[in-house]
Amino acid sequence: MTKKKRTKPRTAGSKAEGKLPPGVTLARTLESRQNIVWSVAFDPQGETLASGGGDNTVKLWEARSGKLLRTLEGHQDDVFSVAFDPQGETLASGSDDNTVKLWEARSGKLLRTLEGHQGFVLSVAIEPQGGTLASGSLDGTVKFWEARSGTLLRTLEGHQGDVYSVAFDPQGETLASGSDDNTVKLWEARSGKLLRTLEGHTERIDGISFSRDGRLLASKSPDHTIRLWRRDSWEMCAVIPANRSDYWIPALSLHPTLPLLAETVEELLNSHDQRQFRA
Repeated sequence: MTKKKRTKPRTAGSKAEGKLPPGVTLARTLESRQNIVWSVAFDPQGETLASGGGDNTVKLWEARSGKLLRTLEGHQDDVFSVAFDPQGETLASGSDDNTVKLWEARSGKLLRTLEGHQGFVLSVAIEPQGGTLASGSLDGTVKFWEARSGTLLRTLEGHQGDVYSVAFDPQGETLASGSDDNTVKLWEARSGKLLRTLEGHTERIDGISFSRDGRLLASKSPDHTIRLWRRDSWEMCAVIPANRSDYWIPALSLHPTLPLLAETVEELLNSHDQRQFRA
């Protein structure tokens, strides 16, 4: 995967192409000024939104008002992924510098740095109990880490390309991973066993996110769609037009309590009402 750098930022007036389905509305747009926004994530309470950017920082926002709360600095290159722990106390970030960093969300203090991937860390996720962290990388693997100590637990191999996105289900039993092999793979978190492969996208999977109740899985791709999958059958239940971009924009997050789905379009953050797509 070759990371594409922007040469000219788009203005705040940029809009996504494509018509939204009936009942899906744009809630708000946040101008991050992070050069490019690679990733977004809500905290478990839905009060804070984190964004990882091309200026090597993580920014924390008040979700309802869009107010910038603080900026976390420490990575040496673009921050591709951000994820909160179940309590919203710790934030994980994955970067172009091949590392995962863990931060105290309230103060912004750097807690520890995890090293081991041989390529960009494109995605991070913390399981619901908070003990295990998963990371997906340009090296084509998913790694499981003990979050408190930073110890590497296991490495999952199976995708036929770079792993762009990882997400745990709310029970912490299943890990979903998205790749530039155009598939989403579902793994048993405890053993690392491959359970199922979801196909439908025609390009790589940039972002994935489970709903809080675990009944929906959302996947985003540069094929200009966000696809929603029903957990009970793993059948695709909706296709939402997504922002068109020439860049890798992986950010996707389902709000923990409200019918909102957040995605990014270069330096802008967009939120869509996805109430009608709840299973």
